[in-house]
Amino acid sequence: QHVKRVAEYSYLLAVKAGLSEDKAQLLRMASPMHDVGKIGIPDSILFKPGKLTEEEFNIIKTHTVIGHSILKGSPRRIMRTAATIALQHHEHWDGGGYPHGLVEDETHIFGRITALADVFDALSCDRVYKKAWPLNNVLDYLREKRGRQFDPFLVDIFMENLDEILAIHATYPD
Repeated sequence: QHVKRVAEYSYLLAVKAGLSEDKAQLLRMASPMHDVGKIGIPDSILFKPGKLTEEEFNIIKTHTVIGHSILKGSPRRIMRTAATIALQHHEHWDGGGYPHGLVEDETHIFGRITALADVFDALSCDRVYKKAWPLNNVLDYLREKRGRQFDPFLVDIFMENLDEILAIHATYPD
């Protein structure tokens, strides 16, 4: 359900950020492929129940480049869009992300939106390696990372539309 929630959060944020319906729908269709590169990551790392070593984390980070490589050559607009999202969804507003350390709007708006949607969902849901955080802790994290990890404009939109975000979360339970 993670990819469904990310798609719907991304669509909502795109619409609220003023993107056209066409672009918002494109993002809705492409954002679920953000982690396609994880097919190139060993299961022993992907499903490790504990904390990753530095070496394992460096391997995980390659999923962005792997996903981009898989999708970038397609003639289809959705796939090329998904390639950009796969590559950029771990970039940070302040340049501290990966794989290229992009700053602010050097990261495509689709990558910035998907990054916020993905992290919210990852923190607010159980994963093999961690329990879901309480909602207040997740929201505090997003506020703390506003202007650092996340586009501040998008965090503001997210918070202003939290009721709709939570409705999406409830619609697609794990």
